[in-house]
Amino acid sequence: MKQQKAILCCITTDSICPVSQAEKALNGGASMIQLRNKSASGADLYSWAKRIQELCQAHDATCIINDRLDIALAVDADGVHLGQNDLPAEAARKLLGSKRILGISVATADEAKKAVASGADYLGLGHIFPTVSKHKSSEPIGLERIVEVTKTISIPVIAIGGITDDNVCDVLHAGASGIAVISAVANAPDPENATGSLSQKIHKCRQ
Repeated sequence: MKQQKAILCCITTDSICPVSQAEKALNGGASMIQLRNKSASGADLYSWAKRIQELCQAHDATCIINDRLDIALAVDADGVHLGQNDLPAEAARKLLGSKRILGISVATADEAKKAVASGADYLGLGHIFPTVSKHKSSEPIGLERIVEVTKTISIPVIAIGGITDDNVCDVLHAGASGIAVISAVANAPDPENATGSLSQKIHKCRQ
């Protein structure tokens, strides 16, 4: 997975049309869109994914499908993102081949090492701060975990969970290669401007 600048990944939420979310986020400067919907039908996911992939191509951005490897392959998406309880990374890598991207969610250094050994191209590390986007049974892992994980692996680490304009610099300075957000953009009054604000803040943090 090539990385030239900090990653800004916007993840779709179930309550809003994902295509509309993706379009606004891309117009605001998102470099990656992750289509995530745990309850939609395969037909709807395919339709959304196909359109989002087209939008990402037009914006030179990366299109990732959460969980559904079949949908990712069907629309020729750039890759898939899997959780710890999804399809094993080794099996996903065999089906994806070497050219598509495999992202894995992790919360510990041990999970990170296993994901790398299994063929992951990037890691989604979290949740860093308290978040309202997903129900969490565990406590936030904090900035220290970013430092710990990034010292032990060489692939990009995308931090997720409660990240906003106010703390994004802390996240990047801790070693993250980028951030992933849900509510910070999806629940904003103006998602395009919210994405643009995060993009500008990331650029300033990296100067």
